[in-house]
Amino acid sequence: QVQLIDSGGGLVQAGGSLRLSCAASGRTFSIYRMGWFRQAPGKEREFVAQISWSGGRTNYADSVKGRFTISKENAKNTVYLQMNSLKPEDTAVYYCAAGPEQGYYYWGQGTQVTVSS
Repeated sequence: QVQLIDSGGGLVQAGGSLRLSCAASGRTFSIYRMGWFRQAPGKEREFVAQISWSGGRTNYADSVKGRFTISKENAKNTVYLQMNSLKPEDTAVYYCAAGPEQGYYYWGQGTQVTVSS
């Protein structure tokens, strides 16, 4: 079982920044990729960003390109999401996820991000 603990959410004004963190532990297999998803009230969960664990290849949703940066610290089994120029539309619960080469199997509890104005 892989446990993911995500944190770093909060309340910020539009144009502000937040950095989310996700630490993985207890994994039974080598994680190939980690990513972030988000879900706003009444809406479907959507993909935000992902990163491959070894090569560091990244992918982003069009809505966050140029504003969000996903990164990793392999020694700590931790992935980060630096969020800049935040907009009210970014308000959501953000979920860390991890999985093998295809798909995501493990999920964090979620951390609330609220952007005012």
